[in-house]
Amino acid sequence: FLLAKLDVDANPYTAGQFGVQSIPTVVAFRDGQPIDGFVGAIPEPMVNEFVDKLMPTEAELEAEEALEEELEGHLDGAEQKYRDALEVDPTNRDARVGLARIYAETGREDQARETLAPALPDPEAERILAMLEVRDWANLTEPGTLASAKRLAAQGNWRQALDAMLGALSDDPDARQAMLEVFTVLGEDDEMVAEYRKRLAAALF
Repeated sequence: FLLAKLDVDANPYTAGQFGVQSIPTVVAFRDGQPIDGFVGAIPEPMVNEFVDKLMPTEAELEAEEALEEELEGHLDGAEQKYRDALEVDPTNRDARVGLARIYAETGREDQARETLAPALPDPEAERILAMLEVRDWANLTEPGTLASAKRLAAQGNWRQALDAMLGALSDDPDARQAMLEVFTVLGEDDEMVAEYRKRLAAALF
């Protein structure tokens, strides 16, 4: 960890942002966000305890290592590390979502869904669940515009699928939900999501 000291007299705006009224005021940050703090001079053992609580837990470190292995394509090793992290801390979000992601990537859909349930609501968990839903659309056999659009989405033909779903809106109200599932899979940063959200809103309202 990095310990930094700020002169509140020389930085009144920053001091005001954090409501500093007496010195010392200690604010702990993680990933750029304030997460804890204390006011006043406290004994060294209490300072050590405060810092210890800020440090990554064993489960967090295991989950970080698992993610690195996953990104390198070592799924077996990553899976085991995610499992180890969850054994230490069953509430660890990164380990739970990471393990479910590997289940999804390796065709264990039911295990993925079961693993993700305690993590909801969570954007990545919802994306994985939507991905599993869209993947299942490949097995649709019924006729109709929406079913055809869903099969296109399952094949990754996103623009064609979204165009067809828009076309099905007037005849099938389920087309809206299908589009939302695709949006979740693609993610809010995808340009197509912004484009088709506007087109969906125009078609509905």
